Amino acid sequence: MGKTKKYLLDSLHEKGALMAALIDPLDYSSLDLAIKAGVTSAQAGADYVLVGGSTGVGGELLDTVVKEIKSAISVPLVLFPGNVTTVSKYADALYFMSMLNSRNPYWISGAQILAAPTVAQYKVEALSMGYMVVEPGGTVGWVGDANKIPRTKPALAAATALASEFMGANFVLSDAGSNPADGPIPSNMARAISDAISIPYIVGGGVRTVAQAKEIVKAGADIIQIGTAIEGGDVGKTVSSLAQAIHSAGKGRCKDFSV
Repeated sequence: MGKTKKYLLDSLHEKGALMAALIDPLDYSSLDLAIKAGVTSAQAGADYVLVGGSTGVGGELLDTVVKEIKSAISVPLVLFPGNVTTVSKYADALYFMSMLNSRNPYWISGAQILAAPTVAQYKVEALSMGYMVVEPGGTVGWVGDANKIPRTKPALAAATALASEFMGANFVLSDAGSNPADGPIPSNMARAISDAISIPYIVGGGVRTVAQAKEIVKAGADIIQIGTAIEGGDVGKTVSSLAQAIHSAGKGRCKDFSV
């Protein structure tokens, strides 16, 4: 078992639920602010830091952000790739994702085939992940040509998650896109997905408040990704309050993950 995967599973066993701070460098006015947000998030209680984005995050820009954040934090730095270019040898791990509900086979297996040799060469730990886009989907839904799962169809989301597990994924991620107008996925969808699988379940997109975080964790999410909420204002205060809420809502869980 890879070091980062072991850390995540051990942390879930200890805390019940985790928070990931997502840094998309292009959502900040400067790289220095993006780096500072990542470092501050880790110091304020985020269980790991994600770096990535749907478009334009790669090359020297990505390497710079990853190196600078990683040098100043003690938790893992994981890549959230938007394409084959979003790979850096300086990261601890990356989400090795297949977008199961894409209409374009490139996002299901094509990009993964192209990226796999680079990931192996860089010796970055690959976290096998089934990825699904839920309405409204945002930029990632458009870029990934997703057949977006309707918010009113939790059974479809649960079936997609279960298919991910049956095909060998170690994690499942549902993503409603960046800052969706309707907020995060409905709690009944999170519950349906969690009930259907025996691997860790990650929720991304739309969680901005303590109340939303608690609701989604209590519905069954194991990890919540927070991005837009930490892009302005007091990053440390925001991350601290959200991380505490997530850890509190997950306290006492005894899940035995089959990964």
